[in-house]
Amino acid sequence: MAKSKTSSGSNKAVRVLLNFALGILTIGIAVIFYAVVVYGIKKAAGYSYDFAYQLFGDTSVEAAPGRDVKITILKGESSMNIASKLEDAKLVTSKYSFYLKLKMKDYEIMPGTFELNTSMTYDDILQVITDYGQSIDAETTVEDVESTP
Repeated sequence: MAKSKTSSGSNKAVRVLLNFALGILTIGIAVIFYAVVVYGIKKAAGYSYDFAYQLFGDTSVEAAPGRDVKITILKGESSMNIASKLEDAKLVTSKYSFYLKLKMKDYEIMPGTFELNTSMTYDDILQVITDYGQSIDAETTVEDVESTP
């Protein structure tokens, strides 16, 4: 009978130890989970702030004097394609923020070739590409480009 009391006592100690270890593990997993959630919220807030600043602030890719870039906009070309061209030429930080700014202000982009600078803000770029008088060559259509062999 003495053997069963020690065996029972040792089982109880093992259970207490296992419950303690499980509690520590549960707390550790919860801490890691909340740390990941807080990190994700912080990153999302940072991206949101940057996007809003690009949309509503005066942002440019480079400081003055920048570098000049010629961009050709075809008649009938989509706004998103134009925004992609500007992003590829390193004239805008994000094609999505430029596209949204374009749509929010309801600009009409003119066809032609325009000389832009990497130090220009989104508003400066829009002021140039919505003024046909600032085009440096004759207008070209999407159909003209597609039909060229």
